[in-house]
Amino acid sequence: MIEKFELFLHHHLPHVESVHPHFNTAMATMMQCGGKRFRPALLLSVVEAYTPLLREAAMGAALSIECLHTYSLIHDDLPAMDNAALRRGVPTLHVTYDETTAILVGDALNTYAFELLSTLALSAFTRIELVKLLAHNGGLSGMIIGQAVDCFFEQKRLDLETLRELHRNKTAKLIAASLEMGAVIANREDLRAPLYAFGLDLGLLFQIQDDILDQTQTPEQAGKTTQNDGDKNSFVNLLTLEGAMQEATQLADSLRGQLNSFEAPLQRALVTLLDTYLYRHKEMKPS
Repeated sequence: MIEKFELFLHHHLPHVESVHPHFNTAMATMMQCGGKRFRPALLLSVVEAYTPLLREAAMGAALSIECLHTYSLIHDDLPAMDNAALRRGVPTLHVTYDETTAILVGDALNTYAFELLSTLALSAFTRIELVKLLAHNGGLSGMIIGQAVDCFFEQKRLDLETLRELHRNKTAKLIAASLEMGAVIANREDLRAPLYAFGLDLGLLFQIQDDILDQTQTPEQAGKTTQNDGDKNSFVNLLTLEGAMQEATQLADSLRGQLNSFEAPLQRALVTLLDTYLYRHKEMKPS
């Protein structure tokens, strides 16, 4: 499934006719240089479980999520944010080119995500629902406010529940939206709420694991700048590395139980993907 998505991505990269010498290359670099493709895989897994005939139509929705996610990484790495030099194993765009290019490539991928959704070979109702979900969770009511809170409270200690809420917005809601968007495409209204709730927990686990990765992996191992959370409200900084490991394991155990409550087709579609990720923090040994 991921191989088919990569092929689809290659043929549907954003491209603009322009005299600009490297804008298209910069866009393509960050889209093609790697990444787990976890969010697209979640959406496609739900569609595969119930409506495999809609697989091709769903590819565009999966790509829209990857575009929005990639834009968020580009902007997150900017000097005004995390000032990171490495992402997905390659230099970040502001390092390779300049800040202007990085900002505008991020802007382009953000808006292209919604152009993709508007042209899907699905009903108008479905397209509107998908646009609404991606905008709500990737925008003001999700990722953006989470990022704003994260930046504002650097060097100011938050309590654990506030930290969880920060990362439900910043990280988890886009993962939850990926699952719910799959349910919308599959016309499974009954699964929208449970999949979204599952996705919030899954996204929170991803963030805890990312905080652990920042402390335990080298940039070469992680493919991105690490040891970069010193001033942030991370789970490792609040709970210690051992405490963050325990929190991640408890959440992974809970997610395993939730996964077992889903119908067999959905379990089969998700289990292979999630088996790779639920306990990956246990493999993150200090370097």
